[in-house]
Amino acid sequence: MAPINPIRVTERAQKLASEAIKAGDFAIDATAGKGRDTAFLAQAVGPGGHVHAFDIQAEALRSTNNLLEAAGLLERTTLHHRSHAEILAAIPVAHHGKVAVALFNLGYLPGGNLAIITQPATTAQALQAALKLLRPSGRLVCVAYTGHPGGSDESDSVLAFALQCEQAGDTVEKIGYFPNPGKPWILVVTKKSA
Repeated sequence: MAPINPIRVTERAQKLASEAIKAGDFAIDATAGKGRDTAFLAQAVGPGGHVHAFDIQAEALRSTNNLLEAAGLLERTTLHHRSHAEILAAIPVAHHGKVAVALFNLGYLPGGNLAIITQPATTAQALQAALKLLRPSGRLVCVAYTGHPGGSDESDSVLAFALQCEQAGDTVEKIGYFPNPGKPWILVVTKKSA
């Protein structure tokens, strides 16, 4: 398997998410960042769908809000200024088990404070919560970066989650994963059908 081109890893993740989402669906952007994934998901769900986006940094949510507003997508999104580890508590109960896609883009806010990164423990908790929220055949897509301090540890926690999903009967694909550090890779989990 050839390694993923790092410049294209987020586009590849979006394509993988798009395969499981349609107009009217619910989706989660677990790491809003600059808002590109949130806007992508909001476009994909259409006016009848809804996206919940999470970030702990106010700067990230401002960027996301500005991008969504400029694109006319703000009304179909809810921005949560809280950790992705709190996804389960934040998503309305009416959406539980009905989420089509949960998208994670781990690491740090591009152009932001490099000391603020996603953490293995909260990411593990967020991945578990997002999986619970997915509908049968829903998809979780997670981009893990190993090239920054803490990235390898977080990648290991994503791998542990992948193993749990495999053991539970979900379909798991690790795209671009190599045991050598420094390269981003994508975990794709398709929740088993009921």
